[in-house]
Amino acid sequence: MSAASIFHLAFHVRDLDEARRFYGRLLGCREGRSTASWVDFDFFGHQISLHLGEPFATTRSGKVGDALVPMPHLGVILELPAWQALAARLEAAGTEFVMPPQCRFRDQPGEQWTMFLLDPSGNPLEIKGFKSLATVFSA
Repeated sequence: MSAASIFHLAFHVRDLDEARRFYGRLLGCREGRSTASWVDFDFFGHQISLHLGEPFATTRSGKVGDALVPMPHLGVILELPAWQALAARLEAAGTEFVMPPQCRFRDQPGEQWTMFLLDPSGNPLEIKGFKSLATVFSA
């Protein structure tokens, strides 16, 4: 894993103003360049480009433990204190979760905290928290 690598993902949203409120104000992502038809955000150190259009279709078909999670989805992995702070901010804002903040795989390799939510266009996001990012790929 290289810390010098940054991913870029471009996807559709229905409304750029809603996207700005969600990604910018609620999630705290810094806005970058934009035009009348797209906007970039610093998504926790990575670049997402939100373009006006119809979002990709998703289904709750990803089986993780006993849960079915939205597929496909995108997300980010944070160190646990940052994840906890974001979870608290989302809960305080009354966010409706697909899967509320919780711990999965407790006391196992890959122990993680996770939450799933939808952006205003229905794009599913998973936000994970790890005690140490060095354990993300533990098996």
